[in-house]
Amino acid sequence: MKKALGGAALLVAVLLGGCGKDAATPAPVAKVDPAFAHDNELWREQRLTELLAVDGWTSLVGLHWLELKAHYIGSGSTSGIRLAVGPPRLGMVAREGNDWYFSPEPGVAMQVDGQPVKGRIAFHGDHHEAPTLIHFDDGKGVLSLIERGPRFALRVRHSDAPARTHFTHLDYWPADPSWRITARFVPHDVNKTLPIVDITGLTTEQFNAGAIEFERDGRTWRLEALGAPGEPLQVIFADRTSGRGSYAAGRYIDVDVPNDKAEVVIDFNRAYNPPCAFTPFATCPLPPPENRMDMPVEAGEKVYAKPKDEVAA
Repeated sequence: MKKALGGAALLVAVLLGGCGKDAATPAPVAKVDPAFAHDNELWREQRLTELLAVDGWTSLVGLHWLELKAHYIGSGSTSGIRLAVGPPRLGMVAREGNDWYFSPEPGVAMQVDGQPVKGRIAFHGDHHEAPTLIHFDDGKGVLSLIERGPRFALRVRHSDAPARTHFTHLDYWPADPSWRITARFVPHDVNKTLPIVDITGLTTEQFNAGAIEFERDGRTWRLEALGAPGEPLQVIFADRTSGRGSYAAGRYIDVDVPNDKAEVVIDFNRAYNPPCAFTPFATCPLPPPENRMDMPVEAGEKVYAKPKDEVAA
């Protein structure tokens, strides 16, 4: 495409020259700082590595909400919660008061922290300081418990997940230094929170340490940042490319702690898709109304093109 455009420009110049008119001097091509380009490539490589890790988001194969006090789980038709992978009967998950427990099916091999599971164990969720990860299917599968508001669910990962084994590629807009912006950080009250709705419809209050303000295209833009004061921040935003080149439900950007001048660097080249762009088994937070920008952000990660067989399914 670029060669074709270049050839067309040359032809126009020749024709103008033949008519005795001066050809327009082509605009100089902006050069990208090698260090900026290198750092951006390293970030993209790390992003892909984490996404495709055995415990990355593409390894998800199930999300099962726990509606009863006890559930038998497994891949067989007689299990109350039917898993996509693993043995026909894996075990039972049960709730007693505010605590959850897992009892393995006799003869099924599984491990927690490298030790065999031989009887009933406490099943700690993702809000616990030491979440329980139950490894099964020769270590390829992992069962965990997540807490979302008043609800609990089983999250299932597997190294042979179709989203992982059939992964295509990540696509980006060209890296552009102008989208790496030094912005002002406007702190909020220490305990301020912001209601965030996730893709399941659940609303949770999340710490809202402050707002990020910057100039672009002659306007001042303001984005609310999630995170506690003094900790790294996250911005969840949507823009004019959402559903028109980037993921329809918005994108995320990680931001470092503000410096002593109340400044932060927000790099839209490092805007990335939420897990829900790759798997239906995630519970992704959505952009708050304050972070829906009326401008196109043609920087960062584009919408993910899923494999044709997955789209058809």
